[in-house]
Amino acid sequence: MLRDVLIQKGLSNREAEVAELVSKGLSNKEVANQLFVTEKTVKFHLTNIYKKMNVKSRAQLIVWCLPHLGFVENEATQPAQPAMAAGAQAINTIPVGNTTVSNVTPIRNDIGSGTNGGNSDVGAFGI
Repeated sequence: MLRDVLIQKGLSNREAEVAELVSKGLSNKEVANQLFVTEKTVKFHLTNIYKKMNVKSRAQLIVWCLPHLGFVENEATQPAQPAMAAGAQAINTIPVGNTTVSNVTPIRNDIGSGTNGGNSDVGAFGI
């Protein structure tokens, strides 16, 4: 899907391949190894890609490509968050890959809280 869009924007097949791999987070060296070319060749392709796509950096290229990679979900397709009942407690959650870890307990509660018997401005190093 992304490759088709890039080709429609005027990139060659190889440039579209390079752009797709870069957009997936691969380094120039990793792209070169995967495509059996040198890093210099990858850099050459990237220079051409930047000109054709009218972007100035790798980061801008990635941002342009993100919606076409399928990583970004539209807000309309995301499930609505249920409202919390009165008096309900919020659960600490951390997204991990495709799952969510719930009931995360902080490692230390006393840092910077003034409960450590000293200066309330004490940082993480306890100085």
